[in-house]
Amino acid sequence: MGKSSMISTSVRPSITLLLCVYSSLVWADGRTEFGGHTKLRLFGQAYPSDSLFREQYGSAALNGIAEMRLKFEYRQSGWTFSSDYQLLALNGETVSVPDDQRRLFDLSSTFSDGADSAALHRLDRLWLGYSSERAVIKVGRQVLSWGNGLFYSPMDLVNPFDPTAVDTEYKTGDDMLYAQFVHRDGADIQAAHVVRRDPFDGNVASRVSTTAIKYHGFLGEGEFDLLVARHYDDPVLGIGANRALGGASLGTDVVLTDTGTDTIVQATLNLSYSWVAFEKNMTGSIEYYFNGFGQHSSRYDPQSLASNPNLFDRLERGESFALGRHYLAGSILAELTPLWTVSPLLLLNVQDPSALLQLTTQYSVADNVTVLGSLSIPIGPSGSEFGGPGSGVPGQFQASDAGVFAQIAWYF
Repeated sequence: MGKSSMISTSVRPSITLLLCVYSSLVWADGRTEFGGHTKLRLFGQAYPSDSLFREQYGSAALNGIAEMRLKFEYRQSGWTFSSDYQLLALNGETVSVPDDQRRLFDLSSTFSDGADSAALHRLDRLWLGYSSERAVIKVGRQVLSWGNGLFYSPMDLVNPFDPTAVDTEYKTGDDMLYAQFVHRDGADIQAAHVVRRDPFDGNVASRVSTTAIKYHGFLGEGEFDLLVARHYDDPVLGIGANRALGGASLGTDVVLTDTGTDTIVQATLNLSYSWVAFEKNMTGSIEYYFNGFGQHSSRYDPQSLASNPNLFDRLERGESFALGRHYLAGSILAELTPLWTVSPLLLLNVQDPSALLQLTTQYSVADNVTVLGSLSIPIGPSGSEFGGPGSGVPGQFQASDAGVFAQIAWYF
């Protein structure tokens, strides 16, 4: 999993400070909340005979992750202190160890790192905030989610989910300053400044940071968003809207990025609708996504990667490759019982054409125990995005076959 290392001391001062804060707040006159979960995950990935990864991993790779998250929150007189502690154990050749190389504060510590296993602990949330009747301000490690996208989220600049992410309960936190002001009519202005370090020299740099302001307002029976940002040193403008359409919900986002050499457009248009069929609750969603970064882009753009995490390494090395411009995504969530849901998802690159079919199911075993699973099947010829992009090696592709994911979670 990586070269072996000695126990890191980077996170110890932060944990010591956190324990001191815990001790003082528990005895203070306020509201204290504790909680958390334990999750055990297994995921496997098969590789076809013409896959570049077959030489490294063989015909298949099986990985496992055990995670414990402890949540603490304290509220008093408008002030809120929140923190999430994670303890992780990972095993498998294709599992990556999370770190804080790009973040302002190093709140992760890997205390065991072997060839195919690792153990670490980290603080995924650590923020202090104050809220009044019409204003909120928070500073520290937290999360931010913007935009009207259902599968692809071009307006969600900071840390968007992969469109095929199975467990979307928690985003990874980032170090930022966040503020919100709410107008009397319900409209609001949100602003965020995300501080990052350059991964090459470790220094804080504006060229890898994000500063953004978003206005959310109302127009007739609909709502709209206006976004102005500077993201990785590029100016960004965005506009989004959503409204009811009969019994359905219609949403859209359009985002323009000035790269200095070109103006890149990303756009989504989606429709979601709920109904009852065969005495079962159903929710269907469909979305069109236009990816302006599609043609021979070497930019770090998670939304462009769709469901191909193997391409991240190539982006990090600055390589260029062709990605699609036009995508369609659709899913149906069927509530088979009040405790059991099934959801097929299809991501389609219209130009290749190629696609990824994913079937996800979730079952509540008990009030505090949930089982989650998925099966992913890529569809398309070698050389296509989902079938496996070219590797630069004749006759070999960055291709994957079927993948499986299984997770059991216990909440406390």
